[in-house]
Amino acid sequence: MLLTGPFNTLPGAEIAKVGDAMVLKSAILQYTLALHGDRLDTRSLIVDGGELLAEYPPNRNFSLEFSRADPDRRPTGIRRGEAEGSLARARDASLFVSSGRFDDRVPDVRWEDPVVVSGTDLNFYSGRLSHAITRPSSELVRLAITIPLARPEMLEGVEITLLYELFERFPVIRKSIRVSNGGRHWLKLSRLAIEDLELHVAFNHPVPLTPWAQNVESSLIGFAGSDGRRGVIAASEVPAGLRRITGGGAMGYNTELFEWVLGPGEAFTSEPVFYFAFAGDVHRTIAADSTPLDRAVEGPLQKFMDRHIVLPAASLPLHAPQWLTWASFGSNVNDKLIRRQADIAALAGFKQLLIDDGWQKDRVGTEVDTKKFPDFAATVRHVRSLGLSLGVWLSCYRDAESADLRDMPDGRVEPPLYYQWWDDSRDQSRRRFAMSFSSPWRNYYARDIVGLHEKFGVDYFKQDFTMLIYGDIAEGHESRTKKESLLRMLRGLLAAQDEIRRQAPQVTTELTHEIYWGNPGPACDIAVLKHAVQYHTSINNCMGELPAVGSDKPVTITPEEHRRLLLEGCHLTRQRFYALRGLPLHRIEFYAIATQNHGGSLTPGIQDRQVASMLMGAPLTFSGDLERLTDEQVAHYRKRFDLLARLQQDYDIYRHFQFSGVPAPTDQGWHWWGKLNESGEGAVVVMRGSDGPATRAINIPWVERTRRYRVTACLAGRELGELTGEELLADGVLLSLSPLGQEILELSAVASGP
Repeated sequence: MLLTGPFNTLPGAEIAKVGDAMVLKSAILQYTLALHGDRLDTRSLIVDGGELLAEYPPNRNFSLEFSRADPDRRPTGIRRGEAEGSLARARDASLFVSSGRFDDRVPDVRWEDPVVVSGTDLNFYSGRLSHAITRPSSELVRLAITIPLARPEMLEGVEITLLYELFERFPVIRKSIRVSNGGRHWLKLSRLAIEDLELHVAFNHPVPLTPWAQNVESSLIGFAGSDGRRGVIAASEVPAGLRRITGGGAMGYNTELFEWVLGPGEAFTSEPVFYFAFAGDVHRTIAADSTPLDRAVEGPLQKFMDRHIVLPAASLPLHAPQWLTWASFGSNVNDKLIRRQADIAALAGFKQLLIDDGWQKDRVGTEVDTKKFPDFAATVRHVRSLGLSLGVWLSCYRDAESADLRDMPDGRVEPPLYYQWWDDSRDQSRRRFAMSFSSPWRNYYARDIVGLHEKFGVDYFKQDFTMLIYGDIAEGHESRTKKESLLRMLRGLLAAQDEIRRQAPQVTTELTHEIYWGNPGPACDIAVLKHAVQYHTSINNCMGELPAVGSDKPVTITPEEHRRLLLEGCHLTRQRFYALRGLPLHRIEFYAIATQNHGGSLTPGIQDRQVASMLMGAPLTFSGDLERLTDEQVAHYRKRFDLLARLQQDYDIYRHFQFSGVPAPTDQGWHWWGKLNESGEGAVVVMRGSDGPATRAINIPWVERTRRYRVTACLAGRELGELTGEELLADGVLLSLSPLGQEILELSAVASGP
């Protein structure tokens, strides 16, 4: 088989036909497709002149499985009321799912005669492969290779299109697959590998750059050679539990959870995946090795994703530090409490107050509970008058009284899913139904959120609660099978975020790990940051949480035990952020730090450690009854938050994170990281654990070698002098800290003389 039409060489990003191969070149990354006989495979993946692919087995380029429907028609979904019955506990202990007719009935469509199509077996192809090269913008070159299928008969009229994107100035090859059903039959897609290759064993040592969490795989994995000098970062834009990145670098969908039904005339386009190349020397600093993988992650990868993949940081609202109600109050919030907490939050220097669960009528929907908040607009005005922005919590569950179900009774998932906290199986009127993002309800949901913003001035929405992993095959909704509904509902949830942003770009949309998959749910990934402004990553664990002042629940731990918990919250925060270092950390919220004092447990040093630990990203989020704080503790938070506000204004510290060439996070010895902008100015956060020397040299590998910097110890309030970039790189700054101490070093460039 041959590709028809001429091949072009384009400046910067190059696409060229060389013999029986097509070569795609982007900076140091070169990717070659081989066309010979009845095969189309990935012949090579070269980084900085070195081959990364295994010679055997053949790299199939792509693979997927087709099955035909028997009978040859669309599967029939569940109609409202059809699956009602007794309730069975779902995998999440908080949820019940109907165990009526749905569980017992035989599917009305079977999937027969599976056929695997891959790049290394073209017996299914028909005619010539065609291609098109386009340049949608000055920074992007796109290649489409279209493969028509003809055999067996059920695939006649089906086309597979491989879509490649190359970006000027970035060593990236990005790929997706489109499958179009131009035939007569109903088909099911499964086992889809978007890039089906195997890296050489020397590069087959994955380094996750986002964590595996709750059986959901990482979305970014580095593959470096045995000498660490070159490799690729495999990145998947597939959402939540649907993705798969193998230990050999292949990328696609989770074979246990993905399938898609294609009727005649329908098409499916996969989420993209990409390889980002890195190369360079491993530099030994006075503290650690600086690897090209780490330098690529903290620098060019972040610039690439910010420019081309995730929502651009410069256009997003950011209200930090944030305080929320959940830890001490749960759903027991009301006007009086919010006013008291807001008054203290403003004095302490917080910029945003988030009212978590409990402000709505019966804790569902978007109708205010007027018993708790007789005049919610007045509550909001009071909070905003203090200089605080206001956020609220929302769920994807509704009851019979919710406007959603009155207006869209078919908007709930089928089989029905009920939340345990409110459900009483003997009283159906008390059931709270999960609503479906694979139905038109998602547009109603988006308009509802925008309406709350317009009516009350709420500008932050935390969206929560589990339902996606249980599926939705309601008749009239978009999903045809339970597995298909997983991806459809994830896409629908993310599309709702796009619609909210389109109508109200100043609003902050946040998704939690629960609504994005399950409880507990996945860590943050690339896909969610393409659509939502912020993400509340797992696992919820506010260390040092105490009952509210005046509660009938006693405090059962000693001040010393509470102090240890507060310190553990700081440690967990740094560990979690570091595990997510492949992503823009200022958009990730981790719930572990408590604004709680018990008999003097919250010392100024622990407050400093809380603030410093948050600075791997941005100070999101703090939680705990603020009335437990002394006036001195409120003033100390204010002092530190004012410092962060100045550093953010001067250097934009939140959007930056450097970690190459310094120790990884620990709570025993020393470690530090950078929050420096492109000029090498900003903050360096230094932490000492329980051990380690009292004094050590802090090297700063991220400054400009030829510039001169003034270094200030902000927490201690003293100048450390002026040093050249060369000195900071080679020798560092000598710093003394007590055990479990910390410091924020400010680096400001000194103007050169005349």
